[in-house]
Amino acid sequence: MADGKKGVVQEIIDMGVKEMNAMAEVSDITGQFRNLLMEQMERVEKMEESAGKKKDFKSLPVITIGICPGDGIGPSISEQAVRVLESVLSEEIAAGKIRLKQIDGLTIERRLAEMKAVPDDVMEEIRECDVLLKGPTTTPKGGSLESANVALRRALDLYANVRPVSVPEEGIDWIFFRENTEGEYAVGSRGIEIPGKLSIDFKVITEPGTRRIAKAAYDYAVANGKTNIEVVTKANIMKKTDGNFSRICHEVASEYPGLVLEDWYIDIMTAKLLDKTRRSDFQVFVLPNLYGDIITDEAAEIQGGVGTAGSANIGDQYAMFEAIHGSAVRMIEDGRGAYANPASLIKAAAMMLNHIGFPEKAKAIENALDICVEKEKAVVITGHEDGATGAEFTDYLLSKLG
Repeated sequence: MADGKKGVVQEIIDMGVKEMNAMAEVSDITGQFRNLLMEQMERVEKMEESAGKKKDFKSLPVITIGICPGDGIGPSISEQAVRVLESVLSEEIAAGKIRLKQIDGLTIERRLAEMKAVPDDVMEEIRECDVLLKGPTTTPKGGSLESANVALRRALDLYANVRPVSVPEEGIDWIFFRENTEGEYAVGSRGIEIPGKLSIDFKVITEPGTRRIAKAAYDYAVANGKTNIEVVTKANIMKKTDGNFSRICHEVASEYPGLVLEDWYIDIMTAKLLDKTRRSDFQVFVLPNLYGDIITDEAAEIQGGVGTAGSANIGDQYAMFEAIHGSAVRMIEDGRGAYANPASLIKAAAMMLNHIGFPEKAKAIENALDICVEKEKAVVITGHEDGATGAEFTDYLLSKLG
């Protein structure tokens, strides 16, 4: 065979092999995607089956509060939050009505060693609790180790991330209801990649998942005398996912005739939170997972920084309360762990007490925080040696509890 013909034949063979390899890659990827679809459909069925089955804390003989310090500055600020809980719940703890359960092992070292977002024995201990007060945990950049928060929210079905922000002198009294188990986070560590070619991640919005976060927001609004609901999406671009989120929120709103519902796109809403002529009009926000993650950090910064904000992760059977900031590993590396601000986790502890049926004790902590952080400011934390330690701040706060 002439050399020219051999060359043409070889090119045809090479093209065929290349096409077969590409088809094999696509086949593998479509198989992965099919598995994801089936898992999400199974999750939808479970949500539909468990709808409306909520834990009644008043009926429990003992309420078990899990204390999970986490890593980085987590143990430092958790220690101070526990001091506050032990003070305000001293009678209930002594009577055996409240149990504080220390849960260790949710550290980055342990999680990396086992390559599990939450080690099995730690998850088992957490499931034995009714609520969890959790310190921040480190999530490595890249790799395949999932965020511990994302794993806990999914495993315990903590679908409502609730974050209040208050700046009374500016007329700001906001509360954010961020859907906590879906969006980009639901399968964020399960994307697909063809090395050197492309990467694809997935976003998931479900009908029952959106209905229950909308109802949680609207129920809160009715119970607390709120009238305005802001639904925040990017439905003009993400037409299937965000489009359905907006549609479902409007359908649920028809059951709440006293509420005023407004649609916003996430980009303009981030700007409007800074608009002093408009932002005092906002009250209750409901939004998908990723947008809620971003905009609540912005809102916390307006309040005084992410170190001032607590966060509730609420499901029908479990609830987890935490600070909204990260583990601040650099502070530990610099030897400044003792100077970490515990205010955010103490705020989260107050939210937890309100959730389990102690609103007066929660209010007492919130009032003390207001005095210490906003009014008197006699003990100030800077994160450095020129400021107070977390323990000194907590001593100050405890003196204001009365």
